[in-house]
Amino acid sequence: GKASHEKGTAHEFTPDEAREAGRKGGKAAHEKGTAHEFTPEEAREAGRKGGQASGRARAAAAAQRGGEAPTAAGCGTRVRLTWLTRGER
Repeated sequence: GKASHEKGTAHEFTPDEAREAGRKGGKAAHEKGTAHEFTPEEAREAGRKGGQASGRARAAAAAQRGGEAPTAAGCGTRVRLTWLTRGER
């Protein structure tokens, strides 16, 4: 509880314990019928938000190093990929 956390004696989950607890909770919710199931639109929105957060984290890390993070537009203009078939090499 709160008192244990304040005293510093609360149990802290390892990553494996947290993963297992989440797995059990998700399984129970699905069995009970209360689990959230994403629509394709919700999944798209979640992926978009994750990409934005990832980009912000990358930019913050670059700023700490004193450099610049690539922008979405910059990535496309700085690198040009050429696809070759085996016969063209």
